[in-house]
Amino acid sequence: MNRRFKLFLTCCLVSLALQGFSKNYTVKSAAELAQLVLKPGDQVMLANGNWKDQQLVFKGKGTSQNPILLKAENALKVNFTGTSSIKIEGAWLLVDGLNFKDGATNGEDVILFAENSSNCRLSNSSVINYNPTDKAKEYTYVSLYGSRHRVDHCYFEGKTNIGPTLVVWLSAKANYHQIDHNYFGPRPDINGNGGETIRIGTSTWSMYDSFTIVNANIFAQCNGETEIVSVKSCRNTISNNLFYESVGTLTLRHGNYNAVLGNIFIGNHIKDTGGIRIIGEHHNVYNNYLQGLTGTGLRAAVSVMDGLPNPILVSHWQVKNATVVANTIVDCKEAFSVGAGKNAERILPPQKVMIANNLISKVTNGVTMVDETADVTFNGNMVDENGVTTILPTGFKKVDAQLKKTDVIWQPASTSAVKGAFAGNFSFIKQKDVGASLNEEQLSILTQKNIGPTWLNTNKITIASK
Repeated sequence: MNRRFKLFLTCCLVSLALQGFSKNYTVKSAAELAQLVLKPGDQVMLANGNWKDQQLVFKGKGTSQNPILLKAENALKVNFTGTSSIKIEGAWLLVDGLNFKDGATNGEDVILFAENSSNCRLSNSSVINYNPTDKAKEYTYVSLYGSRHRVDHCYFEGKTNIGPTLVVWLSAKANYHQIDHNYFGPRPDINGNGGETIRIGTSTWSMYDSFTIVNANIFAQCNGETEIVSVKSCRNTISNNLFYESVGTLTLRHGNYNAVLGNIFIGNHIKDTGGIRIIGEHHNVYNNYLQGLTGTGLRAAVSVMDGLPNPILVSHWQVKNATVVANTIVDCKEAFSVGAGKNAERILPPQKVMIANNLISKVTNGVTMVDETADVTFNGNMVDENGVTTILPTGFKKVDAQLKKTDVIWQPASTSAVKGAFAGNFSFIKQKDVGASLNEEQLSILTQKNIGPTWLNTNKITIASK
């Protein structure tokens, strides 16, 4: 028997031993959970009932092959109320089916992934209207410390107090979190800062890498503040999400080397609905679809800001080397605002900005050059005939785009002039057509299937264009 095979056999025997000795527990309180010494493969069932004022600590070290599971017996019958919360502390821990509703913590975050945790997952859970009477009391619904966590198929709604709904906290090491297939429902305007739905990082840590992926989520009527998703770190990917009737923007607020792709924005002409705002260096914004947005300037479909000289970490940094390519902008008030936010202090114009292969139609203002000194190149962009009432710069061509409405959005016919007209080469995108080319999987988010918890079907908004 050779050495490699002996090692493989030993690993298999250890894995089988762990599975053989795994245990199943049923608990009725946070105190009972705290008494358990959990091992890889163990499962803990939270018994049906009203879990009021329960501060759970789910602690243990599972493995990739044998995670430790904490699961509600029935998510509709295990109700976390009062001041209840949960802390997830360890490795390879899976939390499934928690339902926090109509309560308020004493100031701690409702769901907290601890600093020393890794490879943990929150799935199929919800936090709804979990708010203190004092709206100035700050906490989040979900706080992600540690590394390589996943939050998926959850539902969040109705946060009224200060603090983002979900926060990714940074450290000196990249965290590689994944936030996907969640439904972020209505959140009212808090009339100030601190009402983001998702924030990735902070100003202090904004020059550190996060590598967080925010993919295939729905943001419906998330109106907490100007920034719906606020990116304050480097090397994140915001992809294939739906922003529906949300007043605000997806903002690359701090940090560099972020990618925004495949997202769908539908504003339905609601006041101050916006698109994508760019600040910082080396961002790629491509293959996004934006429709019915009424915002201008900082809330234009695509806003590229002016920056401050000698900026500190909390400042607006100058835009450099931004690429905005293959996006479709339909029925919006302003497609592009270049140098947005320019004032007596913000005087540094965007540098080396490429705006290429975008398709615009039925737009009131195509391009607003707020800062005429901006270094921006327009190339291979197309505008639908009679689609813009203002004069466009060189780099835009009028065509018959033959846009046809399919359910909620507009797409070009197979004989459209945008087909095969893509100009230039970009390493991060491979396509032949001008404008956003969204595949069936990306478009499926409009049906809301596979989004949010399996047990919660009543809170979703009907997706339609108006």
